[in-house]
Amino acid sequence: MARRRRRYIVPGAEQGMQAFKAEVMRREGYNVNPERPDDVKFEVAKELGVPLKPGYNGDLPTESAGHIGGKIGGSMVREMIKLAQDRLSKQ
Repeated sequence: MARRRRRYIVPGAEQGMQAFKAEVMRREGYNVNPERPDDVKFEVAKELGVPLKPGYNGDLPTESAGHIGGKIGGSMVREMIKLAQDRLSKQ
């Protein structure tokens, strides 16, 4: 099965989001390579006990994959909410 590639609606947003992910996960205590911020998923998976490996993971249950993405995405959403609240409070 082909790997799905999500595209951002705003041109150039991908680089900014990848940098944001790297910064958020670094603050969470993860070792993040700024050149490959998506690789933090392997560190998160190891911490959660999920057997994620590079390449094909079709045998990985959806629930396990969701735990990895939820940890990363949840951290990013919490940080975005905090940034929005800070900006609103300064207006």
